[in-house]
Amino acid sequence: MPLDIAIVGAGPAGLTLARSLRGSGLEIALIDPQPREALAEPAFDGREIALTHPSRRLLEAAGIWARLDAEAIAPLREARIVDGRGTTPLTIGSGGRAPLGFLVANQAIRRAAFDAAIDGDGVRLFAGCRVVALDTSRQDRTVLQLSDGRTLAARLVVAADGRYSTTRRLLGIGARQRDFGKTMLVCRMTHERPHESIALEWFDHGQTVALLPLAGRCSSLVLTLPPLQIERLIALDDAAFGAEITQRLRGRLGAMRPAGSRHAYPLVASFADRFAGPRCALVGDAAVGMHPVTAHGFNFGLLGQARLAAAIRAGAASPGGDVADPVRLARYAREHRRETEPLYRATQLIVSLYTDERAPARWLRGAVLGAAARLPPLRRAIAARLTGRVDPLPG
Repeated sequence: MPLDIAIVGAGPAGLTLARSLRGSGLEIALIDPQPREALAEPAFDGREIALTHPSRRLLEAAGIWARLDAEAIAPLREARIVDGRGTTPLTIGSGGRAPLGFLVANQAIRRAAFDAAIDGDGVRLFAGCRVVALDTSRQDRTVLQLSDGRTLAARLVVAADGRYSTTRRLLGIGARQRDFGKTMLVCRMTHERPHESIALEWFDHGQTVALLPLAGRCSSLVLTLPPLQIERLIALDDAAFGAEITQRLRGRLGAMRPAGSRHAYPLVASFADRFAGPRCALVGDAAVGMHPVTAHGFNFGLLGQARLAAAIRAGAASPGGDVADPVRLARYAREHRRETEPLYRATQLIVSLYTDERAPARWLRGAVLGAAARLPPLRRAIAARLTGRVDPLPG
């Protein structure tokens, strides 16, 4: 007998989907090339995730939020976006006592999500192997060939294996991809002056910098530069690296020093041509891989898995009992595209404008940022989306 669902990719989206389906009575396979030990105790990868209030509620509903160490959750009080020309910053706040959002290390989320997904019946983990072929010729199931020689059959295959998804390609689904030709360096930095729980996004000349406030006088640095410049920075010793980062930030938070390992990631965005098809669906970065400037890619992944879980549960409970009901999968794909595509497109425009160093573009981006800073309704609308007063959760 085939399994009900094969989730390919044990990242946060795939793990949370498996957890969201707990108690449904469905048999689920979770497939990932990493060994079980690496999934259970993921290595620190430098990335800090900005979570909205709706995302927190999804993590709470999945039993993941309660598994996070409270000291690992840093509240975000305010966000400021500034331009290298010294334009009036665009300041976004929650307008109340509640934080604007929360910052949690990707490592901590992955560990908690793994514990939650594996804690219970119905989920079988296939670690240390990858999907190398798919047979989609049968009407009632898809056969997955694994790299270790085993085969699985599933009524529904979910690609959750990232923006470079192999599963997506095996399913014959294309994606629009944009390589920005830049590399993002991420690491934790200590600093002399307090950050006051304020995040900074700084579109400076020749570089883009984000500082995300963590516990104490520590922030996560996200620095975007051409690849060769990032390679040079990674090769510096701690003292030289701290001195250069202090200089690049013009001493905004005083002297800075690295507080851990440095990590580099190429900047590539992707948007799948389809989010669902016959007996298949895409979630997380396999569906939408966002540029990090809007800090919304992870939140889209959580929202997508919640929508897909609702569609799967409804299909399983219908008279036909089909977890891959085509009408419900099509509705999931349509709703998730409607939610994500406008911001995906807007992000491309923002990145194009704010990384263009030609004089007209530099003038225009300063004018746009200044105008936005003088529009309270816009600031309130952005804050409402982050805090959940405009709640996109599935009904």
